[in-house]
Amino acid sequence: MSELFVIRNQLGHYWGKSKAWVDGADARAVMRARHQDQAINTLFELSSKDIELRGEVLQVETTERGEPVIETSQIPLPIEEDPSADSIDQDTASLHPEAPDTEAAAAIEPGAPGN
Repeated sequence: MSELFVIRNQLGHYWGKSKAWVDGADARAVMRARHQDQAINTLFELSSKDIELRGEVLQVETTERGEPVIETSQIPLPIEEDPSADSIDQDTASLHPEAPDTEAAAAIEPGAPGN
């Protein structure tokens, strides 16, 4: 067994190969560095983008298959919302603030007074 370095944040999540935080349940998804300075540089880059990050570089052992031996985080990963969906709805509402509700508009019969 050899040793690797991984990055863990204050919630117990690990920096993943997909450049996102993972809970560690699948050790194959965790980013690993063979050298401590590589992991430290990555942690420095991450913390410069996120000032709330409290991370650490951990030296971990590996399995026979080369996977890091890590503990799964008990704190669930935050669910990322799709910010583009909200912004589209808000942009549409701001462009047409006087637009009628679509259900109310559908209920108006053609030829009724006011049409």
